[in-house]
Formats: sequence, C-alpha cells, structure tokens
Amino acid sequence: MSQNKNTLFVLGLGPGDPLYLTPKAHQILTMCSTIVGYPLYLDLLPKELCSEKKIIATGMRKEEERCQKAIQACLAGQKTALICSGDAGIYALAGLVLEILDAANLFTKISLEIIPGVPALCAAAALLGAPLTHDFACISLSDLLTPKDLIIRRLHAAFVGDFVTVLYNPRSQGRTTHLGEALALAAQYKDPQTPVGIVRNAFRSGQSVAIFPLNNVPQSTVDMLSIVIIGNSQSRLAGPYMLTPRGYQLTQNKEYL
Repeated sequence: MSQNKNTLFVLGLGPGDPLYLTPKAHQILTMCSTIVGYPLYLDLLPKELCSEKKIIATGMRKEEERCQKAIQACLAGQKTALICSGDAGIYALAGLVLEILDAANLFTKISLEIIPGVPALCAAAALLGAPLTHDFACISLSDLLTPKDLIIRRLHAAFVGDFVTVLYNPRSQGRTTHLGEALALAAQYKDPQTPVGIVRNAFRSGQSVAIFPLNNVPQSTVDMLSIVIIGNSQSRLAGPYMLTPRGYQLTQNKEYL
C-alpha cells in the first residue's frame, strides 16, 4: 500500500454483508480519515469503521460530484476512501475517477489504488447455485449512459452466442419496459423453460432468491436492487439450484455415493 498522503482509495464493499467485506478493504477503511459514498452504501458499512471519520455523501445521479469530492479531500491531504457496492470496477466509480484524474492531469498529484470487492453477479450466482460456470455476458439495461439501441444489439449478440446473460439494473420505476423487452428477445433464441434466476438484495436485509422459466418471469418483482441471470441452452435445475454445466464427463459408476 502506498504511503503517499495523496493516495485515493476506490474500493468495493462487496454485496453488503460485513462478512463479505474483504480484509484489505477493511484495513483501508480503518486507516482512512474520510469516506465518500452513496448513502445506501454508507449504511452498509460496519458502524465501527465510520467512527470518528469524516463522511461525505452524495445522492443518486451525483456520481461525478462524489468523485470530485473524494479527489478534493485527497488533495487536501486526507486519507480518503471512495466506496462502491460490489466491485469498484464493475458498473461503479473506478472508471469515472480515472477519467477525471486523466482530464485534470492529476496523476502527478494523486496516487490511485483500486481495491476489488465481491461483485453483485458473483453474490447472486452463489445464492442461485452455479449458473456462471461457463461463458457469460454481463449487460446493464440502464440507458442513462448507454443508448438503448446499443443495449439491444448487445443483448442480441449475447443470445445469438448462447451466453448465460447477467442483467444489471434490470428495472426501475421510470424504466419498466426494458426487462420485458430483453426477456422477449431472449425468447426468440432460447427454450421457454430456460431457467432465469432473480436475486434481490443479495447478502443484505430483505434478500430473496428465486428461479423461474423464461416464459413465466414475474417482472413486477424485479427492481434496481435485483440481478437477473438468464441461462444458456445447457442451463438447468439441479435440485433447487440453477446449474450451467461446464462440460465435465461424469463417471457412470456411483462409488462416490
């Protein structure tokens, strides 16, 4: 770890349960005097890590302001952590911080450390069983920063390629049709009984885990706190779990029983 007083740490908290906060992230949060984040993610922090620290919060769609405040605190000599849920480099703020530092030519003044966390898709997959043990694609359905036609093209490519497909930001109050369109598109390429896993609030209070056939997904239960995983042509149920086989040839005898 750099001892430069102007080191900015961008770190992922994991899914939310303190048990899934990495020891490295815990160490850095203990060391930092300033923590910057979205209020929901700040609430996920163990209380002892927030004690006697400066907490800076910005709301929804204030990501650039959040990054700027973290950079400003760092330039002021404060050991600063900018927190994200899941992993800081997956649909999170590591990229935006790099863009700002690059645009402002601040790499000579700030040392950046990006600390990985358990991403939401891994948390959701673990609760569902083993849906991601073969090739998969990860696509956000939010069109705030990505044109919708590009999202549709990426979905087409994933389904044509028979990838297991992970959907981030599947449905919001203001964006209620994108998930249905994605599922209808998947139905053009996949069997109606293809398993679809839905995990909400993975490893947080209010967690829910369910698996449905592609032709019977209850879209109204899905929101921005949900991850949706659509299986490929080989995905199936194994007991209560969702399984995408890797392709191992199992022995025919049952000596392991």
